[in-house]
Amino acid sequence: MDIRSLRKHWQDEGESAFIYRKMAALAKTPERADIFERLAEVETRHQTIYRELLSERGETVEEWRPSLRMRLLAWLAERGRIGLVMSLRIADESREVRTYLKRKNTGDGEETANQMKTIAREEAHHAHVLSQLAGGGDEPWHQKDSGGFLRNVIYGFNDGLTANFGLVMGVVGGAVPSGVMLLTGFSGLVADALSMAGSGFLAAKSEREVWDHEIAMEREEIQLMPEIETEELALLYQAKGMPADAAKRAAAQVMSDPEIAVREHAREELGISGDAVSPMREAVTTGISTAVGAFIPVVPFVFGTGEAALWTAFGISMFAHFVVGAARSLFTGRGVFRSGFDMFIVGLGVAVAGYVVGALLTGRI
Repeated sequence: MDIRSLRKHWQDEGESAFIYRKMAALAKTPERADIFERLAEVETRHQTIYRELLSERGETVEEWRPSLRMRLLAWLAERGRIGLVMSLRIADESREVRTYLKRKNTGDGEETANQMKTIAREEAHHAHVLSQLAGGGDEPWHQKDSGGFLRNVIYGFNDGLTANFGLVMGVVGGAVPSGVMLLTGFSGLVADALSMAGSGFLAAKSEREVWDHEIAMEREEIQLMPEIETEELALLYQAKGMPADAAKRAAAQVMSDPEIAVREHAREELGISGDAVSPMREAVTTGISTAVGAFIPVVPFVFGTGEAALWTAFGISMFAHFVVGAARSLFTGRGVFRSGFDMFIVGLGVAVAGYVVGALLTGRI
């Protein structure tokens, strides 16, 4: 494993320990606090392994500090967004496991290879523990849709900002009057917001229809062949590590109540848990966030004209691209500045392309 990878893992393990200790301090019960503390201890041990591997290669390991992304997660956790932080941590742990599984050979000897395998198993266990914590119960911190809500807001905002920014810059390239500029900007805002809202509505409606269909089929199967469904549920419990006799007893108890049986089969067999998303809520959330993003490039032309409005629109739009890129890092796991810079470049490319197309179509170039 090269030095860069070792340093990245050293940083990631420290960040995991940091956020788990933060979640332990915010936990509502001593039991949950203990779980998060134990997770933090394991992550600290992982970090120590990477520090030792770096030292063996003659690398100096500086004092560890949390990244901006991890400080943002801690800030969200302190303001009650534990459900969102949990879902993002599950994604982070899953990415770590996939990274270890893809690594065929570290080239660092058997001892290091065994250490990597141990870390991979423990990271997989962490993802499982977090999934269990986030997957049941009625505690207020289990906000299972909060990640989806925030994701829709960020991506809707991003779509509206980028699409309308390109449209506005195209009109700028055509050197049209300010009145046409405003008309174009607001038309683009409405069209993009309605388009995104409609897409969100149809996607959520389709998902709900699939869920309803699958659950209805499962209900019929339980009614028609309860013995087979009981055996199937017992096998699922066994696959999770439950002893055969205990799995059979648990399956029989679940199957004694038809409604509980349907919910359990949907969760264990189909991976369906919780309530389906609301199509109308998806439409409203996505549509409004898209409209807000699309409004940003138009704002300066509402209050001014000429080059001052143009450069203001360009400046605030580019800044907004960086901010929304940084916000996307919460879901992608990438660095805040790198993700923000990538979106900044995308926004710049959209601006240039829009301007050139507008100028070409009007014969200015």
